[in-house]
Amino acid sequence: MSERYLKGAEKLNELEPNGANNLIDAFNEVCPDLAKYTIEYPFGDILQRDGLDYRTRELVTIAALTALGNCQPQLNGHINGALNIGCTQKEITEVILQMSVYAGFPAAINGMTVAKEVFESRNEISV
Repeated sequence: MSERYLKGAEKLNELEPNGANNLIDAFNEVCPDLAKYTIEYPFGDILQRDGLDYRTRELVTIAALTALGNCQPQLNGHINGALNIGCTQKEITEVILQMSVYAGFPAAINGMTVAKEVFESRNEISV
């Protein structure tokens, strides 16, 4: 395994315990390279860069996935991951609310619905 793969797997596992293995298992039968590339590039290359801390990168990712409006499974994973690395519910909801300005209310409503589901599943709902 390459160094970038190993670094990527380590970084992904910070967001989601056993996340790298889960990703490999999800695509092993249909396209194992997709899991490998996902581990190597976003997690092994981009997230290793200087300039933004991991928390900020996760909040930016939540904003982008909310704005796209059709990435609910990925948004769910990144909201969970953000909470796992120390982001607060308030930070996450503020980022999603901010997207109502730039991506529209439907995207923000969909994003907030995912956030609510994540908070409820973790028994962390608070206003």
